[in-house]
Amino acid sequence: MARIIAVANQKGGVGKTTTAVNLSAALASAGKKVLAIDIDPQGNMTSGLGIDKDSVERSVYELLIGECDADEAITGTICQCLDLIPAQVSLAGAEVELLDAQGREYLLRDRLKEVAGRYDYIIIDCPPALSMLTINALTTAEGVLVPIQCEFYALEGLAQLLYTINLVRDRLNKELHVRGVVFTMYDSRTNLSADVVDNVRSNLDQHIYRTVIPRNVRLAEAPSHGLPINLYDPRSTGAESYKRLAEEIIAEDRKGGR
Repeated sequence: MARIIAVANQKGGVGKTTTAVNLSAALASAGKKVLAIDIDPQGNMTSGLGIDKDSVERSVYELLIGECDADEAITGTICQCLDLIPAQVSLAGAEVELLDAQGREYLLRDRLKEVAGRYDYIIIDCPPALSMLTINALTTAEGVLVPIQCEFYALEGLAQLLYTINLVRDRLNKELHVRGVVFTMYDSRTNLSADVVDNVRSNLDQHIYRTVIPRNVRLAEAPSHGLPINLYDPRSTGAESYKRLAEEIIAEDRKGGR
């Protein structure tokens, strides 16, 4: 059965989608069969994997409201071993449409049951908000990966996210846990980035990955070309970093840990 990881942080601009896209691609490059799910109405994961949002016929929106099954919503990507359930702007309307849906917190989990066994990993890119879409991701996942930007307000909003994760675990999904925190946008030229990392490591009682994702021009350029960094510039520091993060995650699972 797949390891299901939700990539979440209610604070925008922390490298959440960049991490979801490039971790998915790095896991696939390591030979793992991966399903990426874009449950963010902005659809940036979809475009970041080279899929034209406007041309998608079946998306996570149709999956959630029951107009298609998972097989119909899944599409291939440019990456071998990496499939995608894309998102379109119509997903923004799902919040209202799901209000009266029976078992609305579990729609994504229930829709994925028929395909989850085909994959080693399912990576869900969450919206930067604590919404019903995010709740669906958290009831589906077993672990949450939290990207934190190396900036002064790194921990802002994190307490609320951790509170929500604990609430979902207590009431909706007893398997849910924080899989770990990954630092993003690290700038080795500044003392601030190093200070933030030291501060968070000292004060946050969560697993923190050794791999730190650098602030990297090639990482920023890759989405505009519809490519993950390991295809856009495989020799870049960004590509190397996500490769190491994927290796950390795979090693954890081999040990039967998180």
